[in-house]
Amino acid sequence: MTSADSGANITSLDWPYSDVDTSLTGVLCRDEAQTGVRPGVLLVHGGGGLDEHARGQARRYAALGYVVLACDMFGDGVAGDRARVISCLTTLRDDPPLMVRRARAGLAALSRCPDADGRVAAIGFCFGGMVALALARSGEPMAGAVSIHGSLATSRRAKPGAVRASLLVCHGALDPHVPLSDVTAFAEEMNGAGADWQLIMYGGALHGFTHSDATPGSVPGVAYDLAADTRSFAATRGFLADVFGAGG
Repeated sequence: MTSADSGANITSLDWPYSDVDTSLTGVLCRDEAQTGVRPGVLLVHGGGGLDEHARGQARRYAALGYVVLACDMFGDGVAGDRARVISCLTTLRDDPPLMVRRARAGLAALSRCPDADGRVAAIGFCFGGMVALALARSGEPMAGAVSIHGSLATSRRAKPGAVRASLLVCHGALDPHVPLSDVTAFAEEMNGAGADWQLIMYGGALHGFTHSDATPGSVPGVAYDLAADTRSFAATRGFLADVFGAGG
């Protein structure tokens, strides 16, 4: 299925791929007005699966001129089925090697996308932020990894010299799902690993601050924050330009 955003040149194309015997379907987003090869971005969805939030974020970053693949971490038919979503989340969270392998399947699919030039970065939201950081901890040779209101805790801390990607973490200062102790532990971990990392905390922001359709109070600790959303997008845009090179 292909669609074009009204008033823009961003197209969205279903992109099937697989991880061993698990069938996955991502969404490839590109600005068709741009010609030539360009860097690729793996966009990793949150806990609900490849939903409208992830698709919207993929289009948002494609509008910056990148080839963006919103990957599928769960498998065909899982998103929207609460029991299966929770099962997938738990399985991936408790098995970091599986989570990294599944994300690498997305990177391999991205490498096959038209006009992708081989340079890649990963951007993840909530659960996806944990995935992006797990890729970086594993030593994946990406240009960069971005976690936006993502989990910072891990059962597999990065070893010295292992993190090859530059890192950006965008975190809500009042996020009850990612306590300050996790932030401090992450900083200590990355310093010990010798990583190139930066962390921005947004005062007053809760978890999920980029979810503009979040109903206030419906999920404890989760709320949209326009300032944090705008600032984190600007920070990520600048970060990508930096890691890919100003002309990238």
